[in-house]
Amino acid sequence: MSTQPWTIERIHDALGNPALAQRFLSEINKAPAHVVLAVFAKWQGIADRTLASVQRGREAAAAQESGGDVPGQWTDVTDRVLREADRIQSRGAA
Repeated sequence: MSTQPWTIERIHDALGNPALAQRFLSEINKAPAHVVLAVFAKWQGIADRTLASVQRGREAAAAQESGGDVPGQWTDVTDRVLREADRIQSRGAA
């Protein structure tokens, strides 16, 4: 990840989603002085996890594109999803 310090602008940009970024700006702007740091820390964590997820997604896409194994531990739930789909369809759901 980046070594740049977290700022309001950096958190805003890292969130990626305009609605989420607007929610952050609204919360930080409306926060009373004694809770601004807590709001900042909350959104810094969200932004940090968002960037980490984006990075993991890029690594997975690159691995899949090159024909390699997707990094990380994955649980194959295909059979469970197919059983659930069959169960739902058998009850007449579209």
